[in-house]
Amino acid sequence: MMRIRLHRAFALVLAALLAGCAGIGQGGRGGGEVTVLVYNIHAGTDTARQNNLARVAELVRGTGADLVLLQEVDRNTQRSGPADQPAVLARLTGYSVAFGRTIGFQGGDYGIALLSRWPIRRDTLIPLSVTAPPGGTTEGREQRGVLMAVVDAPGGPLAVLNTHLDASGDDTWRAQEMAGVLRAAATVDADVPLLLGGDLNALPESPLHQTLADAGLRDAWSGCGVGDARTFPVNAPARRIDYLYLRGDVRCVDARVLAEYASDHRPLLVRIRLR
Repeated sequence: MMRIRLHRAFALVLAALLAGCAGIGQGGRGGGEVTVLVYNIHAGTDTARQNNLARVAELVRGTGADLVLLQEVDRNTQRSGPADQPAVLARLTGYSVAFGRTIGFQGGDYGIALLSRWPIRRDTLIPLSVTAPPGGTTEGREQRGVLMAVVDAPGGPLAVLNTHLDASGDDTWRAQEMAGVLRAAATVDADVPLLLGGDLNALPESPLHQTLADAGLRDAWSGCGVGDARTFPVNAPARRIDYLYLRGDVRCVDARVLAEYASDHRPLLVRIRLR
């Protein structure tokens, strides 16, 4: 049975997410490999502003990804056509999809999404609240969130958290947002494998990564990365800002950044083993 410890602040938000998980994966979690793709898809366009959804779907199929953590996803906005990008990608891949709306934009929604080869049993978008520093203001700052899902993987339930943190030049907002992400992660019992990834907009030297390590999360790349870890910008990657972190009985087998030009980011592909 999947057992969840709830912090009081998240109890009401996560009750619907976790209800009904009892009985998933009864009989124990077996080993098995899972391929995870982390990709900021630039609101459904490449750098030439051409629609990239078919190319993203082709990438999912070509890599054999089981789970796809997507950032910068539009649903029925003016710039999207309007098109429901999560629904389009679900149709093109045949995968289950969950979408988390972080803001309203151009008559539609903008946020983050998850594609899964397996059923998504429950999902919710948790807003990441921040407080302005003394003399500052939150006015004009984009609301961020974390999409939290329970996936019915073959060996049992798998918790997946997908986020897109603030893009400012320092960690002022990101530190507070990450605290909210980690509060959400802490509600999942330690015996449930957990993946946390997305566009963190934090360079490797950022203290945020030590915060993640202190919370028991491991950077997949540090265990098995191959080649250059930099993901942005796509044409001449100079920064590593896209990540996948692991918690629990999970081992990284292989991680690499793909030379794919469907977005302004390059995708991160990670193969893990559930033990």
